[in-house]
This record gives sequence, structure tokens and C-alpha cells, in this order.
Amino acid sequence: MRQAHCQGLVHRKMTELCALSDAEWLHDPALKTVLAALRSNGGEARIAGGAVRDGLLGRPVSDIDIATDQAPEQVIALAKASGLSVHPTGLEHGTVTVVAGSNAACRSFEVTTLRVDVETDGRRAKVEFTDDWAVDAHRRDFTINALYCNENGEVYDLVNGLDDLRQRKIKFVGTPSKRIEEDHLRILRFFRFYAWFGEGEPDADALAACVKAKASLAKLSRERIRREFFKLAIAPEAVFTLALMVETGILQTLLPGRFELEKLDRLCQIEQECQLAPDPVRRLRALSKDQSASGLQEAFVLSNAETKRLEALQQLPPLSPVFRHAERQTLLYWRGQQAVIDKVLLDWSAAAAEADDREYAALLSEAQGWQRPQMPVGGKDLQAAGIAEGKELGRLLQALEDWWVAGGFKAEKSDLMARLAAIR
Repeated sequence: MRQAHCQGLVHRKMTELCALSDAEWLHDPALKTVLAALRSNGGEARIAGGAVRDGLLGRPVSDIDIATDQAPEQVIALAKASGLSVHPTGLEHGTVTVVAGSNAACRSFEVTTLRVDVETDGRRAKVEFTDDWAVDAHRRDFTINALYCNENGEVYDLVNGLDDLRQRKIKFVGTPSKRIEEDHLRILRFFRFYAWFGEGEPDADALAACVKAKASLAKLSRERIRREFFKLAIAPEAVFTLALMVETGILQTLLPGRFELEKLDRLCQIEQECQLAPDPVRRLRALSKDQSASGLQEAFVLSNAETKRLEALQQLPPLSPVFRHAERQTLLYWRGQQAVIDKVLLDWSAAAAEADDREYAALLSEAQGWQRPQMPVGGKDLQAAGIAEGKELGRLLQALEDWWVAGGFKAEKSDLMARLAAIR
């Protein structure tokens, strides 16, 4: 794990950016249809933000947002005139969703009118619409997110975002403290984008502004915090960035207690070695040393399924390669495959074993390949044997299942029915 103070980092040479003119996503017929519709009365429409950033970095592009100098009502009229479906998903902020294409080629695009924030309270903003592209660029959060391109891949950079993208620098547009005052969530967004796209030392002015305003995070809804934190938690540089957040006291405002950054770092290495997709819930559990499942649920508004997943971990004994096969099979049956996989990975990350440890890898593989066996008898079989539906039937069925599991799932139907006769 890199040291959080960033001293002695070796800077890579500037990133070579891709030519958008060759990008396959830019030639999507549905996108071209929407852009043509928005330009049909002489207006302008450009792809904005994340799609441009990711395309220049050669990353996959999925969601494509469009900015236009057309007013929202005009966007709706132009889209409908071209036979496109329109949904007014955020009119107060100038956003409508335009749907183009058909069947499998159907695509949705968020189209937002150029705007300026005229009143903010750190959580929401009142906006006015404009036809000035520079004004729209300067109200955005980070320079690398304030890039636009046209349908030919020509990039419009009004805030020096291209240079920052080449140098992998995450910088606020304009004055950092002002950007944060407009929306406190930008503190977390700074760390999230740094974890995904940053390199070298974090921008000093941006970091200082985030630290100074960290108390304002308490004003945000837990739902907004959760969305940003989970995106950060699965980033390539999540561990280093979280360490930086701990060092600056920012993470403590979200999650009280102690943190196990070394354990999280080992978990990330294991996930990479085992070619597992990064899992934000499992990483959150590895990071937090003190919080219970209910504490994590409260801090990050976890779903019922996510909370139950963490509760299952609390109920499992430590798992290691010395754990007997029969006991592992029993745990898999009663606790479930996901719980055992999570437990193996977390205990592996807490142990001294390396990320390529063969014994732990075999333990994980066993859990991943496990299929829950089906007991050969059920309630109908007991009823056919003369046991009426009710508590007694449930008690006997449970006793049979316990016996079948304890025997390694080997007993067949005849064995179970003979066992039933013995325990009635």
C-alpha cells in the first residue's frame, strides 16, 4: 500500500489521450439521431463530461450525456418532431431524457440545457439557463469533467481539462472552496475521482479545501454519501485514497472507529489475484474494524440483503485451510455460499498468507463451485407416512435434515424414512 502522505512518489509521463474520432461509441446511430434533432433549428449540441473523459482515456463508455444551448421546452419539441421519445426527468435543472433507436439498439440520453447555478445551499441548486458554453463549463466540479466534444470527436476545452487529464490531476474548476460550498458532496467526489483517475500527489489546493470543509459532510443525506463511497471503494486506488482520507480526518466524519487499511489492501490484492470483481460491501467490512453490521447499515443505508450479508459474517467461525472439509460443507449448507465466500476472503486477508496462497485459493474455489444438495424427502413424504401437517411435522423434518447434513448428505430417501420411523 502506498503511504498516505504521498512522499517520494514516482510520477509517470503524461498520459497519451485517444482520438475520439475513432471511438465506436461516437458513431452510434441513436446518438447521431439525437444530436441531429437538437441541431435541426440551428442550435448546438455536444457530448459532455464523463463520456468525453473516459473516451479520451480509452476507457469503456456507456452513459452518454449531452449538453445543448436549446431551452428544455425546445429540446422536448425538437425531439418529438424527430419522432423520439422524451421524458422530463429533471426539468428544474434543465434535464430531459431522450430515447432513440428501437428494440436492442434503443438508447437513452440525458440532455441538459447549458446552465449556471444562481443559488446553492451545499445540497441543491437553483439554476438559470444560458447559451454560453464557457459559463456552463465553469459551473462544473472538476476540469476533467468539463470537457465537451462534437459528433466528429473534436474536443472543446474551456478550463484546461485536457492538460489535467494528461497529467492525471484532479482539480476543481475555479476556486475549490467555492465549488465545495455549492455542493458539499464534491468533497467525496474529489476523492472518488482521485481514486479512479488521479496520479501522483493530490492537488494541494483541492485537498486543503476538502479538509477545511469536512464538517459539512454531516449535512449530506446518507444516500448520497453511500453512492459516492461505494464508487470510491471499488476504484483501482481505493486503498491509497482511503488512507489519505483517514490521515486527513475525512473518513472519520463518515464512519467512526478504527480502520484496517492493511487488511483492505490484502483483500484488494486477493481479489485481483483471483480475478474477482471488486465488491464494495466486502471491502467496507474489511476496512472497518469496530462497526457492527447494524452500525455499517446506519452509516451507509445498506439494503436489507447487504445487512444480512454482514450479519452472516458475524455468525461464522474463522475459516482457514485447516478447517475440516465436512465442517466447511455444513457451513455452506446452513449459512450459504455467499457468506462462506465472503468469510474465506476476509479471513484470508487477515492472515499472513500471500494473495496467491494455494490452500486459501483451494478453499475459495471449493466455496465458489459448491452446489446446495437437495434433501431426498420433504413434507409430502412425511404426510404420506401418516404425519399430519403442523408443528410435529416441522419438528421431524428438521430432525431429519440435521441428521442428513451431519452424515455428509449421503443418506438416501429409504435411509431417511427408516430414520423417521426410529424417531417418531
